[in-house]
Amino acid sequence: MEDHDSRAALDRHWAASDTNDFEAEHQIYREDAVLEYPQSGERIRGRWKIQSSRAAQPNRKRFTVRRIIGAGDLWVTEFVLTYDGRPSYTVSIMEFLDGKVARETQYFGDPFEPGPSRAQWVERMP
Repeated sequence: MEDHDSRAALDRHWAASDTNDFEAEHQIYREDAVLEYPQSGERIRGRWKIQSSRAAQPNRKRFTVRRIIGAGDLWVTEFVLTYDGRPSYTVSIMEFLDGKVARETQYFGDPFEPGPSRAQWVERMP
């Protein structure tokens, strides 16, 4: 798979994620894909289970992609996942095999205030 094909598949995936089009969102995954959330210790095996687990979430979600970088079989997406209006800064690492995602790992970071010890060097981001 060419890099531009992988990038196009990722663009479609995140756009479908943002509109809660679960079928289109999960076309990027292999049937035997594995999704891991290290912070909660969860592993989900199989495209159908990944899709079902996401469709069952009661929260209203929005996805704002900040950047996508990668080449070959390894791609990283930095995005803001907003649950019911609350942002979670997220990194997704996707490993492709034969043109589909075989493994994805997602890391979540919640917003926090800058510490006073570095306040003189901090520039606030929107």
